[in-house]
Amino acid sequence: MARKNLLYAQSGGVTPVINASAAALIETARAHRSDLGRVYAARDGILGVLQERLVDTRQLKKRDLEHLTQTPGGVFGSCRYKLKSLEESAREYQRLIDVFKAHDIGYFFYNGGNDSADTALKISEMARQQSVDLQCIAVPKTIDNDLAVTDNCPGFGSVAKYVAVSVMEASLDVMSMASSSTKVFILEVMGRHAGWIAAAGGLAAREKGGSAANYPVSRSALRSEALPGSRQAVGRDEWVLLDCRLRGGADRGGWVSGRIRR
Repeated sequence: MARKNLLYAQSGGVTPVINASAAALIETARAHRSDLGRVYAARDGILGVLQERLVDTRQLKKRDLEHLTQTPGGVFGSCRYKLKSLEESAREYQRLIDVFKAHDIGYFFYNGGNDSADTALKISEMARQQSVDLQCIAVPKTIDNDLAVTDNCPGFGSVAKYVAVSVMEASLDVMSMASSSTKVFILEVMGRHAGWIAAAGGLAAREKGGSAANYPVSRSALRSEALPGSRQAVGRDEWVLLDCRLRGGADRGGWVSGRIRR
């Protein structure tokens, strides 16, 4: 039985660890040379597959892969390009199948979030309809930490640490000036409405046993006189609020985190 080749692609916003996933996949495939063929990588995600811009990863040495695990960004390039339904994007899905056939691809790994997993599913459905021997695997990647059956998604740990450190640094600034200046500070973060990144701000708590208090609050409340200057600070759903008026005043540096109710 002929060995099928692998194709790997990166999708969506890159994380500090997406290249580590790529390196692990390539290394694992090389460890099973008797069963697997070449490992290709697409330039700029699914767009690279559509345009047949593929890289043969055999040119990467073992040392290159070791360095890749510590390299931020997306080494093969990523994209934000969401394919529509099989009916609406039939020509693009057919183009993908044709590229897979041309390069004898039997395994397609799409490294991304929810939309990327959905794309992998649709490609597998198209392949099944045409009796094409193709396995599509979604490799989890998102800072939002909201992928189904994924406890800790690669990428979330990095941003959780970043947000926690940022909140701690901001809280020190607020505490220093709270007696005569800023008493409330709002840090807007990403998170796709999941709340995990905002909750990570709780890691900045310096009180023993401290934890985040997540609670709903309306936009009007954030724009009221109780929170002066917050109108410009609030743009999306996820936020971390530092309020030195809570938990005993400026000397305690209290904070809460939560989500804005739309």
